Amino acid sequence: MCKADNDVWYRPATKPDGTKYYEYILVYTDDILCLSMNPKSILDYLDQRFLLKSESRGQPKTYLGADIAPYLHSYEPDVYYWSMGSHTYVKEAVRNVETHLEGLGLALKKKVSTVLPHEYKPELDVSKECNEEEVSQYHQKIGVLRWAVELGRVDICAEVSMMAAHCAMPRKGHLDAVWYMFAYLKRHDKSKMVFDSRSQFFSVKTNELPRPDWSDFYKDVKEQVPHDAPEPRGQAVELTAFVNSDHAGGTVTRRSRTGIFLFIQNAPIVWFSKKQTSIETSSFGSEFSAMKTAVEMVEGLRYKLRMMGVPIDGPCNVKADNMSMVRNSSVPESQLKKKSNSIAYHYVRKRAATGVVINNYEPTGSNVADMLTKTQSGAVRLRLARSVLY
Repeated sequence: MCKADNDVWYRPATKPDGTKYYEYILVYTDDILCLSMNPKSILDYLDQRFLLKSESRGQPKTYLGADIAPYLHSYEPDVYYWSMGSHTYVKEAVRNVETHLEGLGLALKKKVSTVLPHEYKPELDVSKECNEEEVSQYHQKIGVLRWAVELGRVDICAEVSMMAAHCAMPRKGHLDAVWYMFAYLKRHDKSKMVFDSRSQFFSVKTNELPRPDWSDFYKDVKEQVPHDAPEPRGQAVELTAFVNSDHAGGTVTRRSRTGIFLFIQNAPIVWFSKKQTSIETSSFGSEFSAMKTAVEMVEGLRYKLRMMGVPIDGPCNVKADNMSMVRNSSVPESQLKKKSNSIAYHYVRKRAATGVVINNYEPTGSNVADMLTKTQSGAVRLRLARSVLY
């Protein structure tokens, strides 16, 4: 059992060509995925002790509501990657919503191009409070939308987070906004994530970035590597993180929103959108707070990969669009002028010194984490989403 994730089980194995690797079994309640060069032998072994469905003994097609299938790139006809999509789940969710609205004499809007209505601010909604039945519907549909995000619908991640913040006392305007989101999903129901094992093709490699000398500031600090990690096997992977924040985006509390994307090679692994707990007086402060959260997530991912026997190739390439924050966290001689940001400042800089991360600039137009921080026009959202979704 993997010490970093009790639902992951692994054991060493060898490929026919002599390459060493690990076989994995992923368990979630009564759903199992087996990753191996010879998965049938493992499933046959499990079938002797647990009753497995006969139709589940082959190549996976669905897992926890996601559509699982091989994906062939047109420019790489001989190589396929695994993909995860939410088309079936979203289609069924939209159908259930339409059936419910039909009973109320309503219908989903047509020609919807944005996730939420134009310039709609859920925190400013003062419409009538929902009744008990409507509150129940709101909770159910938010749960459906949140799972769609888990299955890869990153194009609605920020908006779902915004609407989920009103589960305690939803208003009729909030419920209408949720129906609007399902109308968006009906029009844009097809998308999948491809777990591309190639290196990031839109990112500078970490071994090509300058590595500053931090010894005068943090002495001989080193990354804490778990002593009980298994032997690394297989290809070393590169980590890339995109970070952004929407400074004072909350119109009531003026709290900023953090958006983070983590990639392993060219495969999206983690997406995160959440309001910050502090209220920052500048975009520099909100960006540094977001960077601290991202670095914490990077550390957790690096630990989990090592405990699964996956070798890591160098620091995580963290990309942000605030040049002041990038310079303060990557140039050792930079000095902080705002004491209120000192905790995030030193936390990020020390991780840069240990080789956990290396920070560099990414323009807003190509920073995919931007769509996890705010509502956007349909054209902007689709352009960013296509960097991640197929």
